[in-house]
Amino acid sequence: MKAVFIERHGGPEELQYGNLPDPVAKRGEVVVDIHAASINGADWKVRAGQSYRQTQFPHVLGRDFSGVVSGLGEGVTDFRIGDAVFGVCEASQEGAYAEKIAIKAAIVARKPDSISHVDAAAMALTGLTALVAVEDTLQLEAGETILIQGGAGGVAAFAIQFARHIGARVITTASAANHAYLRGIGADEIIDYNAQDFTKVVTGCDAVFDTVGGDVAQRSFAVLKPGGRAAFIASGPQAPKPSRSDVQSLRPNVVRDRQHLERIVALVSAGAIRPPEVTLFPLAEAAAAHKLSEARHFRGKLVLTVR
Repeated sequence: MKAVFIERHGGPEELQYGNLPDPVAKRGEVVVDIHAASINGADWKVRAGQSYRQTQFPHVLGRDFSGVVSGLGEGVTDFRIGDAVFGVCEASQEGAYAEKIAIKAAIVARKPDSISHVDAAAMALTGLTALVAVEDTLQLEAGETILIQGGAGGVAAFAIQFARHIGARVITTASAANHAYLRGIGADEIIDYNAQDFTKVVTGCDAVFDTVGGDVAQRSFAVLKPGGRAAFIASGPQAPKPSRSDVQSLRPNVVRDRQHLERIVALVSAGAIRPPEVTLFPLAEAAAAHKLSEARHFRGKLVLTVR
């Protein structure tokens, strides 16, 4: 199969496009012929050697995908050859930048015809992360106010829509060029981080969902009301230590399961969530996509087309 892989850590130039052995389904697994694979910020961090997990080379990057089942391992009865599916690799697995992947059948979900392979790949890990962060971790409720940092990103855009679906008031941060886009997906208030300090204009939030990290994460505690809670996905494997004793700092545990993926499908099918804006790259041009991802100045999701 064709795949994009690294044989050592480094810059985007370390991404190689070439042939690797086809995967074989073990017991309980399916082989999926990948049609589209999403690019996530974690991908370039693994490539650059910034991940806290050990990397075995050659290493195929990529965590979420959409495609068609082409092989069944022993004991798999809930899928058939030809079924359209999408999914997210387990936390210990990668390999979606390829024409094929072997993955546990239990963590893959059927893709309806109404959702394209590109959109399914774009929403898999982002939707999973947003759902776990907003509902399971922050336990956001109707009538509450949430600040979502970095609104134009894939995870944040899904979270904005889901928070509005719940009935919360949504404040987000973004550059001026993205304000119209974010209003269109449901943001109530948008702060231009280039022109305003969000800590000067936002107070009394029930919750914060930070997708940016660094100094933004630390300053986010200031906007919470007493008893507020904040969830972080860009600050490493542990939530940052809060600067106040009267708020909670939480790190979502983004589980991989079919149930959450089916909830994404249900939300999209009901019109509560719409797929993010997508920029496409052929699999062979993954290095160019990584350069754009690492610069962080893009909107929505970057997706590799494989077939």
